[in-house]
Amino acid sequence: MKIRWFILFFLMTATGPAEEWNRFRGPNGSGISDATGLPVEFGRAKNIDWRTEIPFGRSSPILARDCVVVTGSEGEKLITVCIDRKTGRVAWRRELLRDRTQEIYKDNDTATPTPASDGENIYVFFADLGLVSYGPGGEERWRFKLGPFHNFYGISASPVVYGDTLVQVCDSRRGSFIIALDKDSGSVRWRKERPMAKTEAYSTPILWMPEGGKAQVVVVGAYRIDGYALDSGQNLWWVGGQGTSPISSPVLDNGILFATSHGADKPQLEPWAQLSRRDKDKDGRISALEIGEYNMLGDHFGWLDRNEDGFLTQNEWNEVLEESVSEHGLAAVRAGGSGDMTRKNLLWRSRKSYSDLTSPLLYRGVLYMVIDNGIVVSRDPETGEIWKIGRTKDAVESYYASPVAADGKVYLASHGGKISVLKAGPQWEVLSVNDLGEQCQATPAIGNGSIYIRTREALYRFSEKP
Repeated sequence: MKIRWFILFFLMTATGPAEEWNRFRGPNGSGISDATGLPVEFGRAKNIDWRTEIPFGRSSPILARDCVVVTGSEGEKLITVCIDRKTGRVAWRRELLRDRTQEIYKDNDTATPTPASDGENIYVFFADLGLVSYGPGGEERWRFKLGPFHNFYGISASPVVYGDTLVQVCDSRRGSFIIALDKDSGSVRWRKERPMAKTEAYSTPILWMPEGGKAQVVVVGAYRIDGYALDSGQNLWWVGGQGTSPISSPVLDNGILFATSHGADKPQLEPWAQLSRRDKDKDGRISALEIGEYNMLGDHFGWLDRNEDGFLTQNEWNEVLEESVSEHGLAAVRAGGSGDMTRKNLLWRSRKSYSDLTSPLLYRGVLYMVIDNGIVVSRDPETGEIWKIGRTKDAVESYYASPVAADGKVYLASHGGKISVLKAGPQWEVLSVNDLGEQCQATPAIGNGSIYIRTREALYRFSEKP
């Protein structure tokens, strides 16, 4: 695989102008912008254009026309906000009432999926309602209800738009599917069940245009990666032997996918015989009260309780143990083919020095991963060889946001709101660490010489000042 700039540019423009950040992680989910003149140092008193308070949510910002778009929620309200790029003023705000309130893990919510845009219109997805489209002025164009879903950790996959088609992946413990709608009418073009996706998954798909072929939707799900024909939904090829519950989204270069998944070589939890000691009333089941905060499982009881009856049985526990043993790590996979391509398409896999939360970044021939505690890994994308492992100074904490890049720089946002700026390269260097003092889980957006960062309280725009 040889990285060439004209190929990278082609892939970046697969879903629109390279400059526009119109979906999660920008052009085709690459995390890359062709913007220049981006700031190295910024904060509330330096290189700031504006700061606008917005409703709480975990979705990442996108750029559409002259606006930055985010979603959020307040009680029963599901909120979409369009903020003027230049001034930071709210251009419009739309509120919908949720159909239901599904109980999910405390660190997720219904406003986690990132909006998408076709350059004019906005498309949002709330797990407690479904898909909704707004026009440039905020007028509702259509809505398409989806759910409820059988996911304890919620739904995080974001919608994507290509041509006149909108695609949404909804992977759950039961009833996983992918659906394509007409982006202008909201009518269903096709829906395909995903019977092999038997665990929760949160990855946002990407588009692939094979040479001489038609566009395909590539989905990283539980246990396998699938390629679907965009025009019909036909499952054209798949690569098995992957892990469970993928969270990060893949990146694509020259027909090669880089994706992570979760798993282990052996069960990470104890056998039922040991856990059952907590069965105080000796009824052969363990309640949430009995499990308490044991081994930090209390907060995750809803994930263990597969039939949602309020009790954990030996069969359910064994299912959890079985799921925990699978392939895992960072994999390089060739896209395409016909049918089962598991043996032919896996190029390499690394089970070390990866994160199953943050998405990989391939920029200027270097593959980057950021891991908890501020560890950054750079690799050779052709072989998986590690070029450098190091830490970002003063940002040694958790990371939920994925890295993004432009202008020869890589931007990393920590959970505590510290934005590290790296000089891109195999032997990357830390140029600065900018502390916003507010929690951050959203991936930044880049465009027109500016970087847009969403924190728990606000949306910021930073630009290099003369």
